[in-house]
Amino acid sequence: MKTILAKTFGGLDKAYYFRQLFFGALLPAFIIFMTIQNPTAKPMPVSAMFYLGLNTLLYPYSKFVWDSVTDFLMGNTVITLALPLFLLVKLFTIVICWGLAIFISPIGLAWLWWHHSKTEASSET
Repeated sequence: MKTILAKTFGGLDKAYYFRQLFFGALLPAFIIFMTIQNPTAKPMPVSAMFYLGLNTLLYPYSKFVWDSVTDFLMGNTVITLALPLFLLVKLFTIVICWGLAIFISPIGLAWLWWHHSKTEASSET
């Protein structure tokens, strides 16, 4: 069981993981901030807090899937955009990957497990 966890959840580069975790934590922080600012808002349900936390923890793996797919499709292509448009596209991808992290991240975790298992098997022979 330890190797499965190491190959999946420990499979990303630490710098990449913490960078994506930082950007993924900004979205729920913004949601919580906006909820607190509303004086008539009801307290956030525990299920909503669980969803925010789970999506935040799974976001790096969801973003890994997005980055892998775009790298495969785009290759080394460089696209030049105006900075406001670029930031809008980046924000859109962050929101989509974070919002669907619970559904997208299992793909990334399965790919990491397969990749690290294949690498481990080839190094043993």
